[in-house]
Amino acid sequence: MANQLKTVLLLGVLTGLFLAIGHLVAGKQGMIIAFVVALFMNFFSYFFSDKVALAMYGAREISYEEAPWLHEMVEDLARRAGIPKPKIYLAPMAVPNAFATGRDPNHAAVAVTSGILQILDKNELRGVLAHELGHIKNRDILISSIAATIGGAISMLANIAYFSTFFGGNNNDEENSSNTIASIIGSVILFIVAPLAATLVQMAISRSREFLADEAGAKISGCPLCLANALRKLEEIAHNPQIQEVASREVNPGTAHMMIVNPLSGDFIMKLFSTHPPTEERIRRLEELARKMQTGYGFQYGFQHV
Repeated sequence: MANQLKTVLLLGVLTGLFLAIGHLVAGKQGMIIAFVVALFMNFFSYFFSDKVALAMYGAREISYEEAPWLHEMVEDLARRAGIPKPKIYLAPMAVPNAFATGRDPNHAAVAVTSGILQILDKNELRGVLAHELGHIKNRDILISSIAATIGGAISMLANIAYFSTFFGGNNNDEENSSNTIASIIGSVILFIVAPLAATLVQMAISRSREFLADEAGAKISGCPLCLANALRKLEEIAHNPQIQEVASREVNPGTAHMMIVNPLSGDFIMKLFSTHPPTEERIRRLEELARKMQTGYGFQYGFQHV
């Protein structure tokens, strides 16, 4: 509940920032125009982002005959989550990771990389897949699209303010010249700060959704420690210099937020702007949830010891 409230509040902050900037730039009319354009830009992303993301990594659908155990695992998890079974894809990547995509539970897919199939055991993989189904069940793609729409509108308004200041005409009046200089300074600040602020809020929303997907996945699988063990292993591998070098070639930074563990978390800048919460905190919460499920309501979700 706390993370859901945080998501609502952060979306409210984005909306408020958008309205404030729209008012400063061009009043109500300019705000509406920018918002409509941003909606149009994100329409394609919302309806076709799954195909784009899968194609970007050369992922292909895995048939039942290739991996019946994997299909049965996903089918069982989907049944426990109360959602349709998503399609399963394999991304030929050495970097161990997984992601979910699709605009809603009826148009969803989960993808696993070749690397993750090689390093995780079946219990750990089950925990990872349950996490991805948690994203689908929570409709995180929709929430991300809303945040992207508002964030895109903010960036567009900042651009409009910036270019209209420089190309909106000149005036030789001394007082107007002083106002123009102040306007230019203000526009430059707005051009830099507004998109950055919107990006930081979007990242905070993404981090909140990761916590929710962890909790949902743990309850779907009935095994919080399976996911905790998988996260611990994936995080350790992600800091391997050789894996970091491979990730820099294989992973598109624009899609890193989709992965269960940020594959580009090697340097300070990446950590500062990470779309994922600290893995240590995710593991701590999962271990706490495991204790609660064991002592309180564990058998409601079919808790398994590992």
